[in-house]
Parts: sequence; C-alpha cells; structure tokens
Amino acid sequence: MERTFSGDVRAVAGVDLEVAEGEIYAFLGPNGAGKTTTVRILTTLLRPTGGSARVAGFDVVAEAGKVRQTIGVALQEAALDPLMTGRELIRLQATLHGLPRDEGRRRSAALLERVDLVEAADRQVGTYSGGMRRRLDLASALVHEPPVLFLDEPTTGLDPVSRKTIWAEVEQLNADGTTVFLTTQYLEEADQLADRVGIIDFGKLVSEDTPRALKAQIGHPHLEIRLTDGGAERAEEVVARFGKPLPMRDGAVLVELERGAGAVAPVVRALDEAGLGVEALDLVEPSLDDVFVAKTGHHLEPEEQQEAKSVDDSESE
Repeated sequence: MERTFSGDVRAVAGVDLEVAEGEIYAFLGPNGAGKTTTVRILTTLLRPTGGSARVAGFDVVAEAGKVRQTIGVALQEAALDPLMTGRELIRLQATLHGLPRDEGRRRSAALLERVDLVEAADRQVGTYSGGMRRRLDLASALVHEPPVLFLDEPTTGLDPVSRKTIWAEVEQLNADGTTVFLTTQYLEEADQLADRVGIIDFGKLVSEDTPRALKAQIGHPHLEIRLTDGGAERAEEVVARFGKPLPMRDGAVLVELERGAGAVAPVVRALDEAGLGVEALDLVEPSLDDVFVAKTGHHLEPEEQQEAKSVDDSESE
C-alpha cells in the first residue's frame, strides 16, 4: 500500500501488514511517519496511489461502502460540534448509521454510561475537557457496534489519568471481541495495549512483532550515564570500548552492554581515569525505545516533548 502526494512526497512508501481478527495492533511512530495517512487509507478517507488494502474482507476502494459499515473511527482531531450536547451527538451518529430511533436512544444511553459521561451528557461539548471529548468521540465511533475500530493517536495531549481511562476502555472493547488498530507516538501505550506492534518511520514499516519479541531482538540492557560537568563527546569515546554506543537522550550518554551489570564497574573506572565525573548511572533493560533506536537510528519523542524542548531552546537563547 502506497500514498504519494503532489511533489512526489511519499507519505506511505509500501506498507505491507496484516492484522488478525480480535487483535490490538499498534502502529508506532513519530509525527509525520505516515501513521495517520495509513489510517485514512484504511478507513476509506483517502485513496491509495499504489497497492491495495482490505478491511474486514472488503476492498477499501472497490467496496468502500461496506468497509464504512464495518468500522468505527475515532480520529486524532474529532469533528465534534461544540454547540451540541454529548447526548445529541451520539444520537446523531446513530441516525446517520440508520438505526431506528428507539435503538439509537438505547445505545446512546448505554455508551454514555460506558465512557462515564452520563452527568455531562446534556452539557454542550464546548464545555468538555480534552479527555471528555476523546471519550465522547470513542462512544460515537461505537454506536453501530463495529467489529473493527480505528483509533488515531487516541491519547495524544491527554493527562496521565485520562490516558489510562482510554487504555482501560480499549482493553475492555478488545476483550468483548473488537479488533483494534491504533496509531500512537507513545512507547508505553504500545507496550501496554498491543498484541503486536508495527514500527513506521518515514512512511516505511521497519519492524513488526509482539512487544516482547521486539525487545528480545535487542537482547542487551544499556547503561545511561549522566556526567557532572559536560564532556559527553569524550565520554562516548570512552564507553565505546565496552559496548555499542547509542544516540544520546536528554543529555545522557548511552551504551549497550552485552554483559549487563557485570560491565558497569569497568565503565565507571574508565570514565574516572579519563577525568569525567559521573553524577548518575542507570542500567536499563531493553525497551521499545531501544527497539525504535535500533530500527531507525533515532529516539521516538512524543509531540509534547518536542514542543517542550523547542520552548526550552528558545528561552535559553
């Protein structure tokens, strides 16, 4: 499956994947990697310019109408009318899906209770918090009881409590039999929810497997070293004698250690002999971030972390 925009910009460059029925599949990657474009193709909102795709057995181009009847979609930027109430919006979705009025009312009431919005149901959506809007959008996507659910970065920008509330609902939906395809830029989210993870970078699927299997591919823990007063470049030269250097993260020097904890003491002695003071050490077991670095050559930083760094950089100028 491919998608090229004007100017020969390849947003999706040959993604080939298969999601099993009843699975939670997480599409993991940074902003601009091609996650949302892939979702828009799979949900019939965008035509592929190459290859083909099928959802629930239906071709996304030739059988787009059948695909839409089968899926629920909650996009990153929900188009929720701020002047309507939560109850009105869900009932409208029920009507658009052709449900009889009584059935639509019944499902709307049940979904509002499911996502804990009963007390806010008759308030205008413009008064809702970000987490409440995401839960309402999720409820709207479920009104016709779809067997396949697409979630495009469902927790981006949410606080930790709201994020875990969404996670719990996704897990319950899956336990009830819903197949879930979600995109995310959060390593923890993919690790927590997904049966399998696909890592996408610059429009290409660079790796795919269960979170455990992906981490097992890396195999070795890495040491994070924070120095007291600079000298990162010199420290990288020193630690390279003991293992594979990794890209720096948040000012910390990283090195993969095949011997794990047994190699820590020699690294510390070598840094001391080089005149480099160590402020803190942390031996970290393989994570999805290590997998991402190994597959792409760089760390995965959520959008809000990138924005925070931009602010810090501008304030320091």
